[in-house]
Amino acid sequence: MSEAAQSVRTDFTLRRPLMAGQPIVYWRLGSIAEQRYDVADQPMQGEMDPFFFLTKHKNFIPHEYPCRTQFAAERRGKRPQVSAEFGAERLWLPFASPRIDLSGFWFRPTVLGTWAETTIEAASSGEVMVRLRTCGGAILFANGEEAGWMAPYGRNLESAGHFKIALKAGRNDVRIWFDDLAERDARYYFQLDYLSGPAASVALPIEVESGVADAMEAALDDMHFDRPAYDGGEVALVTGVALPRDAQVEIEIEGDFMSIETPVRFAFELPAGQPRLPIADTEQLPADFRHFKVTLRVADHAVSRVFGVEICHARRQGDAPETVTARIDEALREVAGHAEADTVRALARLAIGQQGSETDAMISGTLPAIEDCHDCADFILVPLLWCRKAFGDRLEVSLRARVDNAILGYRYWMDEPGNDVQWYFSENHALLFHTAAYIAGGLLPDVRFVRSGRLGREQSAVGAARVRAWLDHFEAWEMAEFNSAPYFPIDLKGLCALYALAPDKDIAERAGKAIIRLLEIVARSAHRGILTGAQGRSYEHTLRAARSLELSGICRMLWGKGNYGMRFHALPQLALCLRDHDLSVPDGLAPIASLTDDTAWEWTFAQGQDRFARLYHYKTRNHAMGSAAGYRWNQWGYQETVIHARLGKNPDAQIWINHPGEVLQSGYGRPSYWGGSGTLPRLHQYRDLAIVSFSCSDEQPDFTHAWFPARAFDAVQVGGDRAFAQSGDAFVMLKTDVPLTQVVAGPTAGNELRAAGRRTTWIIRLGDRNANLPALDAWADAFAGLSVRSGPDGELIVEDPEYGTVHFLADARIVAEGRTLDPTNWTVRGEAMRMKHRE
Repeated sequence: MSEAAQSVRTDFTLRRPLMAGQPIVYWRLGSIAEQRYDVADQPMQGEMDPFFFLTKHKNFIPHEYPCRTQFAAERRGKRPQVSAEFGAERLWLPFASPRIDLSGFWFRPTVLGTWAETTIEAASSGEVMVRLRTCGGAILFANGEEAGWMAPYGRNLESAGHFKIALKAGRNDVRIWFDDLAERDARYYFQLDYLSGPAASVALPIEVESGVADAMEAALDDMHFDRPAYDGGEVALVTGVALPRDAQVEIEIEGDFMSIETPVRFAFELPAGQPRLPIADTEQLPADFRHFKVTLRVADHAVSRVFGVEICHARRQGDAPETVTARIDEALREVAGHAEADTVRALARLAIGQQGSETDAMISGTLPAIEDCHDCADFILVPLLWCRKAFGDRLEVSLRARVDNAILGYRYWMDEPGNDVQWYFSENHALLFHTAAYIAGGLLPDVRFVRSGRLGREQSAVGAARVRAWLDHFEAWEMAEFNSAPYFPIDLKGLCALYALAPDKDIAERAGKAIIRLLEIVARSAHRGILTGAQGRSYEHTLRAARSLELSGICRMLWGKGNYGMRFHALPQLALCLRDHDLSVPDGLAPIASLTDDTAWEWTFAQGQDRFARLYHYKTRNHAMGSAAGYRWNQWGYQETVIHARLGKNPDAQIWINHPGEVLQSGYGRPSYWGGSGTLPRLHQYRDLAIVSFSCSDEQPDFTHAWFPARAFDAVQVGGDRAFAQSGDAFVMLKTDVPLTQVVAGPTAGNELRAAGRRTTWIIRLGDRNANLPALDAWADAFAGLSVRSGPDGELIVEDPEYGTVHFLADARIVAEGRTLDPTNWTVRGEAMRMKHRE
């Protein structure tokens, strides 16, 4: 063996080149030091904000809590306070992300602090200019000397500072302390860009030979699940990079940030050369969209990456029962037996006579979050109040007393004193706060509520007034978080409680009408019982969970199509409204939710105060597509998914297009990699045709992409600037004005199409198999020539083989087939038109 080869083999250093203008992305990180940050209890001023996510400055949410005000007064513009001894415990690998990103969700105000360290090997001594970006505070050190600090502490709003550091020839130690105050969702990260300086590289000491470390990183870089989602069979990860040494594998499986389930863990050995990591059968894993943190370990060198996939227990659940009565019973038993152990599950258990110590333990386990006013405690409290009011005699006596104390001590609105970071501003939370105050006060009318100082009957009266005001707003404008799959169930949670438990007949009746209206929106926006349409707020874990999302379970109970996951907000409450409180869902919604004939439905409607979201939906029995019309073109986005399509009978055969808000996958950004858009596109849809034109901010990622799960389709063709797919009797074409790239490695391998650049126009065209176009090849030939040309005054024009000339005007109007669609005329109630669909 040559001396050079021997050196490489025994070099225990991870080396990566540093390029001028590029970020430094390899670091060792310490643990996150966390310290609760409480301020004096005090009331806040403010009301529900139906526009909170329509961000005015980038994607910054302006509402500020007293804890941030005090924290900023103490620390903004001052050198950050180092609260932990230096320590580096784990290696951070970038996987294309420029940031060291530890973002997450903290339910109480919490000060976070972390050490990061890297080693830069410089070819010569010299001065280096770097740029440090963060939302919180940071201190930069080089070779033990402090180079500078920054302390903007703007909640989730990035700032940047420029610093000079002196490097010596050879190895240099660079450390960063970064900290912030976490309030609910926290963007907790830093980015250090190497702007100029001597030729250099990262040279991190590691615990294994460099070649082995390189292979471990490459294996994780290529790794992905072997299916886009699992409804049965073995769940497995695969990689195209074989490891040269045996490795220990540790897998930790968690839900989203709201999950209360204990993570499921697996550990096994991966023999050298083995490309497949079998984990377990689908039925052995918890349902819902799940994050799998995979750690590879060789000797003392460990590297990790997070992968996400949906798990659905469809095989166990089988087909839905034939009758609504049987499906209601099935839904209650499914939640009672298989849901996460929270108050919703406890309610289902009490409702079918499964009281006792196990049910009591579920309630007891949730009480600390209510007693401590954690964010999202209102989600827990409303079903708890239902348990207490309807089934209180089935609870153990001491538990019932503790429940009452938790009810009395809770903070029901921002004008009551507190020091929490409960989110009062969105409509779903506001409904639950007011519903809880109304019902809780009526439950304990003669007892004084701690924070408001009111007797229960007074608390109930205040809650009732606010509930009526909320219903006034809903009846005028409906959902600010328009058409949003994760927020339908939360709104239904509050409305079902009001319908079943409200002492006042007018409130109960109005809540019942609101429930039916939400179910109508779901039915009209669904394809074969699965929601398909533009959404005001979305997450990766709700977009990718086609089968196990709660709306799927609701559709199964009501209309016989769908499956159940493990997370529920409203399903048992809706079931009880139907079973015990005479709620009646119109029969006509079932054939709308799942079309069976050869006609089509076009639905135009508006949502949100002042009709700020104008929505379009078109569906046949074979396919559906929904979009937002004239919605905030070219502005920074938040969590809006503005176009969504579905094909055939397979729930996984879905497509959406967005501009990622961050490159990190499975991250906590709002917008994230899949949920929302960094910059919202100009978008038009006419029936089965849509164009999506991006002009993205230069500060944001330089590509747009489509969720395109090839294995969920029956046939796929991708080449050049076009991609075609078939599912059942439905076809789709995606076409761009730049070449499309199939992602073949990493978490979304086989499921993602990318278009490079920040200025790209996509065409989406759906269609049906028919006598003239019986196969994908023939259909593709008929539509492959579609293109977009520019007309006068910003007009975009498409010549469509079926629709003729389609004019997409700069004011969002559409002129086609002798019709003019004008979104400014669309109403909250909406207009659904049955149309002859061309076959």
